[in-house]
Amino acid sequence: MRALEWVSAILILFGSALALTAAIALVRFRDTLARMHAATKPQVVGLVLVLLGAAIQVRGDVNAWMLVLMMLFVLLTAPVIAHLIGRTAYREQRYRDGLLQVNELGDEEVG
Repeated sequence: MRALEWVSAILILFGSALALTAAIALVRFRDTLARMHAATKPQVVGLVLVLLGAAIQVRGDVNAWMLVLMMLFVLLTAPVIAHLIGRTAYREQRYRDGLLQVNELGDEEVG
């Protein structure tokens, strides 16, 4: 019983640390594409770890399934949102020059 509480606490602390680093990166990074990376990868992983830790704490309760649903919702929507933000940043040319190695959308008209 005590081991699960320790695992839960470690997951919550590690997830919180990842979310904190993502928040700091959002402030520190210069362009939209770098900020998009910080807003999706560590933020989503941090939130999932916090939700897993909370689910361990409330295991056997109805609220544990609500936390699982929240995790699935975040995991399904974060890539779509990141893609739309990246696409919009590309179309509005809000990225550093020389950042893109391959311009796969170069033939597309921006309008």
